[in-house]
Amino acid sequence: MTIQEAIKSSRKIVIKIGSNTLAKADGTQNVEFMQNFARQCKNLIDMGKSVVVVSSGAQVSGVSTLKEWARKKDVHFRQALASIGQVELMTQWRSAFGEYGLHVGQLLFTKDDFEDNHRSLNIRNTIFTLVDEGVVPIINENDSVSTDEFAIGDNDNLSALTAILWSADLLILFSDIDGIYTDNPKTNPDAKLIEIVDDIMALRKNIKIGETNSFGTGGIETKIQAAEKTTVYGIPLLLANGGRENILDNLASGEAKGTLFTTE
Repeated sequence: MTIQEAIKSSRKIVIKIGSNTLAKADGTQNVEFMQNFARQCKNLIDMGKSVVVVSSGAQVSGVSTLKEWARKKDVHFRQALASIGQVELMTQWRSAFGEYGLHVGQLLFTKDDFEDNHRSLNIRNTIFTLVDEGVVPIINENDSVSTDEFAIGDNDNLSALTAILWSADLLILFSDIDGIYTDNPKTNPDAKLIEIVDDIMALRKNIKIGETNSFGTGGIETKIQAAEKTTVYGIPLLLANGGRENILDNLASGEAKGTLFTTE
C-alpha cells in the first residue's frame, strides 16, 4: 500500500499536529500554518472524508500570549500557561476553519478518560455526533489539570487512542521530520528514509531512536508506540513533516513522502 492509496481508501482520518509544527522558530504560534492546514482539511472533507484533529500547542500558544512566562518551569505556571494558551489555540483554530465554513469543537482529555468505560463511550459518542454534523473535533490533552500520574504524556499516543476509539481508517502524525530514518538525518547525512514499515519489532532493532525535540513532549519513540497501538487494530499510521508546504494535499496526491506503518 502506498501513502496515496492509504489516504484515498480512508474515510475517517485522525490528524495529529505536533508542537514543533505549530510553533515558529521563536516559539510563537504559527497562524499561517493553521490557516493553510484548515484549507487542506476542507479539501479532504470535500472528498467525502471525515477529519478529527489532535492539536498540540497549548503551551506554545500561552507563550505567544504571555511572553514573560516563557521561561517559567514551575508545574503550576506550566499548567496555567496551558490554560491560557488553550483558549488562544482554539480561537485560532476556529478562525482558520471558519474561513472555509467549518465549525470546530473542543475536547480535552486525560488518561482516566480512556481507562473508564463510561467516559470513553461518551467520548466516542461525542466525536461521532460532531463529525456527523459537519463539525471538526479539535482534541488535546488537558494539560491545565494533568500531572504525571494522570497524563497520557504526549499527543502521539493520545491520537492513537483517539483513532482506536473512533474506529478510524488512518492516523496521520505531523511532526518536524519527514518520517522514520535509519539514523538521525540531522547528524548523519547518510541516513535513509524508511517509507514502509510492516514489522515494527524489526524496525526497532535496525534504527537509532533519538531524544525528544525542543517544543514537543515526544520523539521517534512515542511515534513508534502510537503505530504499535493502531496497527494492532488494523489502522495504518502515516508519519510526515507537517512543515512542508501543502503537505496534506501533496501526501494525498502522492507527491510527498513519509513513513507508512502498514497493517498488512
